[in-house]
Amino acid sequence: MSNTDDGATTVRIRRAPKFLVFIVLGAVIGVIVALVTTAYFPVDPTVGFGATFGYFALYGIVIGALLGAVIAVVLDKLLSRRAKTITASVDRLQIADDEQADDAGDVRNAD
Repeated sequence: MSNTDDGATTVRIRRAPKFLVFIVLGAVIGVIVALVTTAYFPVDPTVGFGATFGYFALYGIVIGALLGAVIAVVLDKLLSRRAKTITASVDRLQIADDEQADDAGDVRNAD
């Protein structure tokens, strides 16, 4: 950002993905894939369905979260190319000292 003498500022406007949403969604999809994978193949009777699903769910959460993060980074890079640079004006409001004292008095009297 750069400031000019006339009170205008140059800013960049762009859309950015929310990384946490992508990571959590990837982890949830990883758990669902682990559930489907565990249910699709025959389960070892000595281990059981729950333990097998838990084992695969740990891998599914990690791999899904990593894939979600990678997708968010790639999407962030793609959207940063579409960023627009605009000029925004800066307006400053100055209040005289006696008006500030009156306003402060009003706030104290309002309690």
